[in-house]
Amino acid sequence: MGSLGALRRGSLATAILVFSFLSFLLLGIVVVVDLVLSMSVFPYSLLVVVTLALLFMVLQWLISPFIVRWAVRGKQAVTRESNPWLFGVVQGLAAQAGVPTPRIWVSDDGSPNAFVFGRTVRSAELVVTSGLLAHLNADEVRAVIGHEIGHLRHRDVVIMTWVSAVPLLAYILARVGFEFLRSSRRVRGKGAGQAILIAVLVAIVSYLVYLVTQLLVLYLSRTREYYADAYSAAATRDPHLLASALTKIAYGLSLARPDSEPSGLRAFFIGDPVKAEQDYATLQDRMSRYDLDRDGQIDAYELQRAIQMERSHWSRANELFSTHPPTYRRILMLEEIEEEIKRGGLPADVYKFV
Repeated sequence: MGSLGALRRGSLATAILVFSFLSFLLLGIVVVVDLVLSMSVFPYSLLVVVTLALLFMVLQWLISPFIVRWAVRGKQAVTRESNPWLFGVVQGLAAQAGVPTPRIWVSDDGSPNAFVFGRTVRSAELVVTSGLLAHLNADEVRAVIGHEIGHLRHRDVVIMTWVSAVPLLAYILARVGFEFLRSSRRVRGKGAGQAILIAVLVAIVSYLVYLVTQLLVLYLSRTREYYADAYSAAATRDPHLLASALTKIAYGLSLARPDSEPSGLRAFFIGDPVKAEQDYATLQDRMSRYDLDRDGQIDAYELQRAIQMERSHWSRANELFSTHPPTYRRILMLEEIEEEIKRGGLPADVYKFV
């Protein structure tokens, strides 16, 4: 349980850091304008930039569900009548977590995956791919859905939407500043030099804030994945189910078409398609070691064996730019939870604390 507390504290500290950098950026813009123009427009200028930043973040929060829903291909709504088993599983896990049952979709995508999105927990939507239902057994699907319900219980659909707006805003400000510099040759007249200097300083500060906050948001995303994994393990009381599901998902995603889903949805998925493909390619280079049945392919069972053997290799890999932790790290944590359950170290209602 101590590791779960560390996940919560790490998430909170990271979110505070991200918004601290946003405050630094907005205050920095005001200071730059004041210094360059040699006049104090504080606090009115700060009020203006804060208002504009909030409007931008609210706008992103409002329209993001429409964009995600539009990006999901060939989706069909799931009702109690159309798929009573899937609807019942989602409804049961949502009730156990104390969250409203999300709207459920099945996406016509052969790669195994699932994700949740929405403005609030009450308006959340769950997407399950047809590939997930086809390649995983019923218990594994339930574990994956438990992971997604964990995201709802932890309010990740709200937290990640607001936090991810910070690097996006910083990036847009940096691009605007750099684009202004590109067209600065045409700027003439009084105050042109001051405008260019403001653009330079704002662009530099914004880009630095973008780089730092983007790394922080990626770290927060990986942390929330661990946290949702822990919830699924506690809710199902069988961490091995999610570990098995993650192995199959990693294997299935490594073989999926590159265009099976828009890359912009990567951060939403339970498994990152790009990361899975990279990990699988690494193992393909060691085919002779892991192809146990010598059929020229690494199947799901062989991938699980390889994950255990390649821990030291993947632990050295650069995770800074990944939205998801490596599969082996997630499985390691699930194994630790499984050991705690076997020793009786976790209470029967542990899911209430995750």
